[in-house]
Amino acid sequence: MEGSDIEAKEVVPASRKLGKSDAEAMFKSASRVIVCKGKAVEEWKPNGKVNADGVAKMLGPTGNLRAPTIRKGKTVVVGYNDEVFEKVFG
Repeated sequence: MEGSDIEAKEVVPASRKLGKSDAEAMFKSASRVIVCKGKAVEEWKPNGKVNADGVAKMLGPTGNLRAPTIRKGKTVVVGYNDEVFEKVFG
């Protein structure tokens, strides 16, 4: 993030667990949700609706939101992928 001169407006510490209801709210409020797991990338356009499969992929094995999770405007990116970060964050 430092290499792209991106400054976080809010940083949520790992001690504050964000679960399924938080992921659902994030999904519903976004216009675009991108979930990255290594080279695998999936994208949804929620249009105010919650997609159970998309929310499940946002969560890790403990049921908490995976890291990193970044919201830029109405786009939510969960997980890390170089190509996605370059396209979304420049």
